[in-house]
Amino acid sequence: MTIWKVLLLIYRDIDIRFRADRWRATRFVNRMADAEMQDGVAAFEKFPALVKELTDGAAGVAPTIVEVNHAITSITRLHERTYWPSPDDTRAELDRFNPAGEYDSVFVYWPQNDFETGRSVPSGGWGLGMGPSPWSNHATYATVANAPASAWEVPRIGEVWLHEWLHGVCAHFAARSLPMPDGDADGAERHGYVRSAESGWCDYYRDLMSGSVRESGASTGIPLQAWVGSKPTSALA
Repeated sequence: MTIWKVLLLIYRDIDIRFRADRWRATRFVNRMADAEMQDGVAAFEKFPALVKELTDGAAGVAPTIVEVNHAITSITRLHERTYWPSPDDTRAELDRFNPAGEYDSVFVYWPQNDFETGRSVPSGGWGLGMGPSPWSNHATYATVANAPASAWEVPRIGEVWLHEWLHGVCAHFAARSLPMPDGDADGAERHGYVRSAESGWCDYYRDLMSGSVRESGASTGIPLQAWVGSKPTSALA
């Protein structure tokens, strides 16, 4: 089994200014409630078992969780009027906890939504993920926002963490010339999969993580044997 070292950075606080429209900037201050943090962490703790299960034991995850003791104070524009906490905004923690070669993957859990006031930072969805690069100190990088308790109660708890991680993982393996299905982690419906009431999108993720997604008559994804010894930190060795 190849073990991916994964770091979760929890930012309970945010205090930023961002441009709400062409003419106006707005301030957003929020603190993640205890229950919101606990819900997200509880789901994250289910993520390693999903990786092991869906790769038939070819890959595993060794998680480390760090609660950051200061607020996110900057945000990066994604598109017009959408934002996310990019590696530029978490640079101090990336450099402190993830010098190049320390972790294979980094997650950021952040307080995008203030459920008491209904205000939020406009972003690209619940989570975002990307492949390893010097920008992220050579780890895959993904963000997941706080959410209502019911949102975590998907058929497979931990699925959102798996989904965003897979965006980065697919990029890692695509860079090694393995063909990925169109959309990688977002490609389930494009390839005829249907969300199950019992297992969510895990039938698709299992095929994606075993190189079994059919596209144009060929198998795409990450063959089980490809997991052996291949991860961002091994590429730096």
